[in-house]
Amino acid sequence: MNEDIQFILDSTKEAMEGAISHLSKRLLTIRAGKASPAMLQSVMVDYYGSPTPLSQVANVNTPDGRTISIQPWEKSIIADIERAIINSNLGFNPMNNGESIIINVPPLTEERRKELVKQARAEAEDARIGVRNDRKSANNDLKKLEDVSEDAVKNAEIDVQNLTDIFIKNVDNTLAAKEKEIMTV
Repeated sequence: MNEDIQFILDSTKEAMEGAISHLSKRLLTIRAGKASPAMLQSVMVDYYGSPTPLSQVANVNTPDGRTISIQPWEKSIIADIERAIINSNLGFNPMNNGESIIINVPPLTEERRKELVKQARAEAEDARIGVRNDRKSANNDLKKLEDVSEDAVKNAEIDVQNLTDIFIKNVDNTLAAKEKEIMTV
């Protein structure tokens, strides 16, 4: 097989793996009943005038399955952290004891579970779109190759389609596992 074709196939596979990796990270932020520090990954705190990820201004841990504990490195920013959590629209009500912030993660209602499944499906669709865009990009790159036979290009396009099918199936499996996790009471 031509080196250029192999390079295109390898880079396409790497890009598709990146889409799956991104999907996995995004699905971690969608809560599924038990508390996890990843739930607060998207929270940005106004830290001396600049938006900063919560994990860079405080220790975030889970003492048990229903509680998230946030220990700020500076007590002066407790109010800013509380405000950021409330504004992040995650549905949490933080409690401040003067030293740290505690979030009790309530059990999910059926309606909220369905909303989270919709959110997970939207993330999965974004990953599918990413995989399809990688396929389109690879096919365009294959068509631009010079001094390569048409048969070699056609065979490479079939290989790209097979890669696409594998990664779309991987997205579907990842989504199915997350849906099951969310819907399990």
